[in-house]
Amino acid sequence: MSQKKQLKYDKAYLRIAREWGQLSHCKRKQVGALIVKDRMIISDGYNGTPTGFENYCEDDEGYTKWYVLHAEANAILKVAGSTQSCRDATLYITMSPCKDCSKLIHQSGIKRVVYQHDYKDNSGLKFLEKAGVLIEHISNPDD
Repeated sequence: MSQKKQLKYDKAYLRIAREWGQLSHCKRKQVGALIVKDRMIISDGYNGTPTGFENYCEDDEGYTKWYVLHAEANAILKVAGSTQSCRDATLYITMSPCKDCSKLIHQSGIKRVVYQHDYKDNSGLKFLEKAGVLIEHISNPDD
């Protein structure tokens, strides 16, 4: 696929991930993720509490509860419970992954990450680069 066509798809998938993130009940940040393989969306996720827990992500002081799952973790876990595989897939995410999620991304076999916003700590991106995962930053998918 040409670079121009790939960029067009990348921006479209990022826009879908952004829409998906709006399903999150978290107040501080709403993050969305898509996993795409062979131009097919095989999974999606957004940040939120585990199944069976109340949907409030923040405690009384406004801090995110420790057990909130990140969008990419939710998307990867959804694939784990299916017949699909993340091997050689692309992860589209509205915010760059934290260091914990970057381990899951690498271990799941995802080979490329396309993100929009920078997370406060870039050690997750550094880890993924070291692991050989291709990283692409698209700051404005609406262009």
